[in-house]
Amino acid sequence: MLQRMRNLALLMLPVLFLAGMLYLQGNSIPAAAPAVIPASADNWGLSFPNEGQSPVGNATAEDLAQYGAWFLGDTSEKVIYLTFDCGYENGYTEKILDALKKHNAPAAFFVVGNMIETAPDIIRRMAEEGHIVGNHTFHHPDMSAISDQAAFQKELDSLADLYKETTGEELPRFYRPPQGKYSRENLKQAQALGYKTVFWSLAYVDWYTDNQPTAEQAYAKLLPRIHNGAVVLLHSTSRTNADILDELLTKWEDMGYRFASLEELTEI
Repeated sequence: MLQRMRNLALLMLPVLFLAGMLYLQGNSIPAAAPAVIPASADNWGLSFPNEGQSPVGNATAEDLAQYGAWFLGDTSEKVIYLTFDCGYENGYTEKILDALKKHNAPAAFFVVGNMIETAPDIIRRMAEEGHIVGNHTFHHPDMSAISDQAAFQKELDSLADLYKETTGEELPRFYRPPQGKYSRENLKQAQALGYKTVFWSLAYVDWYTDNQPTAEQAYAKLLPRIHNGAVVLLHSTSRTNADILDELLTKWEDMGYRFASLEELTEI
């Protein structure tokens, strides 16, 4: 009996070891982000040590630059790069476009296939009014889970082809990973296709359509944290963003900022 119990215990050791490893992976406290871009999948993240100053990303501007990627512009100049992620049309994009037009502010709209399919007139208006329409992939998957170059390319090419069918123009080669999920391999894949990857240096929780922030809550996040060279991410599905954008742009202008295109950002 004793020998049988010992044999059973030996058989259970690999199982217990694996269970322990899974537990640790699921419950461990993440370490501080490394200075270099991880080879494995990661999420783009920021911390703001000081209000009014540029944040710290989980990869530096220098690290990203070698892969043709950006999250921050010229920190010596009071310039803002406006970007919008557009998963679908929620009735607010035209109001956003109206505010941008009033301020003569260029922006980049990172769109998915559904946005082009269901709101082609708005897509055409974006292009006609001089905004960049960028590639947010066709289906909005976790691109960091795609290691095959052909599969990665298909997500971007499908969106680019649909844009050309809709507007008659080539899609500008700017790419934003869905949900900010990326890896070093992804950055290389996008670069190989001629895309410039654009993250962001300022955003706030504006994407829950049934739990929108108040204007005051939005200003409390977007005004103190604005900084030189900011790449601002907003969602076009947000009612709050549409309602405050005119006044928000005015407030930033009053603070001495100007608005510039991503074309200028990527020339730095």
